[in-house]
Amino acid sequence: MSAIALSFVIPLYKSSETIAAVVRDIESLEIAGGHEIVLVNDGSADRTSEVVRALMPSVTVPIILVEHARNFGEHNAVLTGWRHARGAHIVNLDDDGQNPPAEAKRLWEEARRTELDVIFGHYRMKQHSVWRNAGSWFTNKMTDWALDKPSGFYLSSFRCVSAFVAKQVVTYAGPYPYIDGLILQVTQRIGFIEVRHEARQAGTSTYTLRRLIRLWMAAWVNFSVLPLRVATVLGLTMAAAGIVALAVVAWLWLRNVGPSYGFGWLMAVLLMFSGTQLMLLGLIGEYIGRTFLTVNQRPQSVVREVISNIADA
Repeated sequence: MSAIALSFVIPLYKSSETIAAVVRDIESLEIAGGHEIVLVNDGSADRTSEVVRALMPSVTVPIILVEHARNFGEHNAVLTGWRHARGAHIVNLDDDGQNPPAEAKRLWEEARRTELDVIFGHYRMKQHSVWRNAGSWFTNKMTDWALDKPSGFYLSSFRCVSAFVAKQVVTYAGPYPYIDGLILQVTQRIGFIEVRHEARQAGTSTYTLRRLIRLWMAAWVNFSVLPLRVATVLGLTMAAAGIVALAVVAWLWLRNVGPSYGFGWLMAVLLMFSGTQLMLLGLIGEYIGRTFLTVNQRPQSVVREVISNIADA
């Protein structure tokens, strides 16, 4: 994976209007040691594949196009790109031009200067919609609790990683990868720099609420047992509430206060036992969840075709 200095990995989805300009910007960069572009078409239904194929013969830097058989999601596409990248470092950037290639070069230069494994781009001002910014903020807050990362450290999809980290991360074969979670399992030698975030030049974002929810689930369920622990705490809380309620009903009964029928007793006992059951299910689920993460073998991605403008590829 270290035949050249830097690989630019870009997942593509409905990118026909934007990808040509991004490729030309990357092509014009001066990178000591050389650079390449790895594009992963993640099942786009538009003309993305046609645009890239028409562009490839005229691009003067090595360019590889990997075609997924269907849409698998951004993180799956990034891992596919990492598997085909040859650079000593790899930079991820979006297909819409909002991550300027010049800023990607700065990430690489910072990674070389500091000798850190990963450098994240921290946006001075994000040009996304309000709801997507709110979703990103929420995701970062939740990963503060769920993942082993420095509190408040901003994770973004605009990152530069070393070939060492990429090689370790791509060994993960699970169906719902969360790249930042995988990175944090490999290394804590991470840093960040401030970068520009440009307004989208064409097209509309395909990042929907459904995709955000899927990302949250991948982060919390695949790489943390925190949800199971929350269920356990919730069960303990309900059980404790049931015991307190039972004591209150008994006190009222002894003082001959309140209704004469057994509704209070029934609800208190039901709450206590329901809470206990949730607690036990949480404990059992802790083990089942760990086993599930190990044995799940649903395909992470399926590559239909790989083409390149490299003469001997």
